[in-house]
Amino acid sequence: MDNTGVTDPEVLFVPSVKFVAQFFLFVVALGAILVPSSFAQREKLPPADLEFVEKTYPDAKKTSTGIRYVILKAGDGKQPKPGDKVNVLYVGKLLDGRVFDQAQDSAQPFSFRVRREMVIEGWDQVLQLMKVGEKRLVIIPPELAYGTRGQPPKIGRNATLIFEMELLSIATD
Repeated sequence: MDNTGVTDPEVLFVPSVKFVAQFFLFVVALGAILVPSSFAQREKLPPADLEFVEKTYPDAKKTSTGIRYVILKAGDGKQPKPGDKVNVLYVGKLLDGRVFDQAQDSAQPFSFRVRREMVIEGWDQVLQLMKVGEKRLVIIPPELAYGTRGQPPKIGRNATLIFEMELLSIATD
């Protein structure tokens, strides 16, 4: 510093090329670790279930929330919105094929309102993606179904569920 309190520009700290290179590599390595984990979707199926699902349903598409599905029959009607009353036919199975619940009589379909916490979260999500007349095979991870509590005695803890679902109609009343 001179008498005026101003630092001499020639005396300022100038990092070495080696320091800059090491710092740059550190930042790149840190970014490689942190960035993908912040953007990547965490797999929601347990590892054994994931292996089974990928072998059994290789063409299944995946939603951003981890639900997998196969469109068995395309629909051409409207898509339900929150609050809409829907009529659905379905068969619910565990991964081992055991049926735990079903409604297959079109004269008495399962009816409920979307997004009113009347069904598991996975159903509320997937039905809003379906069109009237559409039939899907849907694979719902445990955390979007009954999670750690299960639904004893038919559905165990952390069970991945498979549904064949058909959206018959929507009533907005």
